[in-house]
Amino acid sequence: MEHRPVAPATDVAIVGAGILGLAVAREVLRRRPATRLTVFEREPEIATHQTGHNSGVVHAGIYYLPDSLKAQLCVRGARALYRFCEEHRIRFERCGKVIVALAESELPALDELERRGRANGVDGLSRLDPAGLAEIEPNVRGVAALHSPETAIVDYPAVAAALAAEITAAGAEIATGCGVSALSERGSQVLVEHERGQTCADRVIACAGAWSDRLARSSGAPADPRIVPFRGAYMRLRPERRGLVNGLVYPVPNPELPFLGIHVTRHVSGDVLLGPSALLVGARDAYRLRRVNPRDLAETLVWPGTARVMRRWWRTGVQELRFAASKRAFVEEAARYVPGLRLDDVVPGPAGIRAQAVSRDGRLVDDFVFSETSRTLHVRNAPSPGATSALAIAEHIVDRADAVFGWAVT
Repeated sequence: MEHRPVAPATDVAIVGAGILGLAVAREVLRRRPATRLTVFEREPEIATHQTGHNSGVVHAGIYYLPDSLKAQLCVRGARALYRFCEEHRIRFERCGKVIVALAESELPALDELERRGRANGVDGLSRLDPAGLAEIEPNVRGVAALHSPETAIVDYPAVAAALAAEITAAGAEIATGCGVSALSERGSQVLVEHERGQTCADRVIACAGAWSDRLARSSGAPADPRIVPFRGAYMRLRPERRGLVNGLVYPVPNPELPFLGIHVTRHVSGDVLLGPSALLVGARDAYRLRRVNPRDLAETLVWPGTARVMRRWWRTGVQELRFAASKRAFVEEAARYVPGLRLDDVVPGPAGIRAQAVSRDGRLVDDFVFSETSRTLHVRNAPSPGATSALAIAEHIVDRADAVFGWAVT
């Protein structure tokens, strides 16, 4: 497909046309309508990666440590997202969610989730005993549960499309099929090197997802943290078995990991998904399990944090390998709290890639992370609830751009 040339100069360049990059572009234009703005996207279409490959859940803000950026921006972002969907007539459904404790030993962790949710201002949160759980989810079993009626599902690609329509209507350019390979500061400008040449920008905000660390390093930002890709695979319930759940059903997660375990989630399409797994893979776009990108794999393996993660969490890694290799093991994990689930109820489903930031010392970074130079601002870690929080993160980023760049955006 032939592409038209990209403008050789722009006021603001946004790298990445996922939901977050588009939300940032919209926020810049809302505050400064006269800004010349270009969004660069490496794929032929917008919202191709994490935005288009997630479960579609609008998180309420239960899991996150109070006062963390995730806690602040998730709750605010979810409310902003609901307003945006109402304004643009994008379908969403507050189907609700239960987090299920399977044994007495999980009750302290459930207590902590309840404490966090209440501290974070999550609306409608309530504790359920087994009878209360059965009223909401008759096919789910547990000794206790936390119920979040405000948790919802939405079509995130439709949200991204509405954002794109807003920003192009405001005069911005979205250059698809135009991957950015490097950012280098040249005096008062940033040289954006991309697949169709070069563009000079006054300021750059990079929301590059799985490739965020590379762009950050190219512009002089620190190497730490590094993106390590984790593949999340789903199974799909057969249509005749979708009635097993009414809403979203999650286990109590390991509080030391940023993953939520294998859960059962409804989707606005009507699908019911089981998953995801969380398997470290050899490419940042390994939607097929066997895909390996030599550069991606090498960068993962040479990063000191990777070995430290593997040493600490090797038992979890073995379990995830079992889920990847065995449909039975995958289904049995979900059947612990949905006991009516059978092996022949499921068929293979979609897969996504979580761009997980790993620090040099081996921490799986569990909050949103940003870094900057004098003229570039980088989103270094924005996994779940990044989509839920996108509109609030965009406000945070543009506020930060004002402070970092000395850039008056109002």
